[in-house]
Amino acid sequence: MQDSRIERRGAWLGVGDHPDGAARLELAAGVRLLHPEDAVLRAMLSGWAKQQLGGRRLDRRTITARERVIDGFVAFTNEYPWRWTAALVDEWTTHLVAERRLARSTIRGYQGALRLFCDYLVSPYYGWAQECLQRFGTHPTQVCHEWNTAAHLVEYEGRPGRRPLTRDEVQRLFDYADDRVERAVRLGRKGALAAYRDATVLKTIYGWGLRCTEVSRLDLADFYRNPQAPALGRFGMVHVRYGKGTRGSGPRRRMVASLMPWAVEALEDYVVNIRPRFGLAEHPAVWVTERGGRLRPREIEERFAAYRDALGLDGDLSPHCLRHSYVTHLIEDGVDPKFVQEQVGHVFASTTGLYTQISAAAMNTMMDRALHPVLTAEGAAR
Repeated sequence: MQDSRIERRGAWLGVGDHPDGAARLELAAGVRLLHPEDAVLRAMLSGWAKQQLGGRRLDRRTITARERVIDGFVAFTNEYPWRWTAALVDEWTTHLVAERRLARSTIRGYQGALRLFCDYLVSPYYGWAQECLQRFGTHPTQVCHEWNTAAHLVEYEGRPGRRPLTRDEVQRLFDYADDRVERAVRLGRKGALAAYRDATVLKTIYGWGLRCTEVSRLDLADFYRNPQAPALGRFGMVHVRYGKGTRGSGPRRRMVASLMPWAVEALEDYVVNIRPRFGLAEHPAVWVTERGGRLRPREIEERFAAYRDALGLDGDLSPHCLRHSYVTHLIEDGVDPKFVQEQVGHVFASTTGLYTQISAAAMNTMMDRALHPVLTAEGAAR
């Protein structure tokens, strides 16, 4: 009776009797396995990957990362999925917290991957419970519950020190980066071109509110004219092709309008006068290295850290904080928050809100603007 209900449900879903990742598709019927436990485990992981790739269209990197989590759990427990218990999850979580000292968000991600794998195994659509019961006399169960996994209780779980830079800190950072260029030129050092490039990279991150990966993957063909701002020339719009995607999806694209003429001027000067000196006219990347490659996000982070430490700024600050600064300073200047949200590519306005930390002076100015018409009207009424 139960099998017939499953078959009817499968037909209604349009996936037939055996959807991608089903046990009967991963294990050959009637074949005696030499090492059945290992073979079934490998088949489970293979079937889960196919279910995520074919049915849910998830990104391959997401699937691979989840498989690594399951491999790690198997290695830690030395048990197969049909023998897992909630107690093993408790021991594993303690190991992640006390010994590996992982962040709460990372642990929650690991537990989420384990929960999804168990959901797949216990689903009647894929038949793994019945397969394990026939082969091993037991079957998988869901071992991740509300009472033994981390809950997402707050919207932001990053380091408190990851904050927007003040306008003065931004200016000090850019001044120091420019000084490194002048010093290298004055001393005749080889790194003058790289120093100029890196100074412009930091200005571009702040000037357009970009992530490290986004700015690293920019190509010369990603700049366009903006009919609404002809004075900015070919740099009026930036096409971001490698924006951060939602979980499991590929990169998201967006167009970012140029709002800071001084940043456009710095970028244009680099592209026209500095980049050609690298001798890589055929390379598509905006930010190239002296060895002929594309500047990587880690190299940007390292250069930012060196400048940050030299200036004595907070050690928690990173290039991503320049993106936070872009959002905060635009909001302080009265730019529509919805427009800022579109500029930085946030799906939800709440995410943009998390980036925003208005200074006390800006809040007082906003309060004065809000109160002025009210107080004026009350004064006239008297």
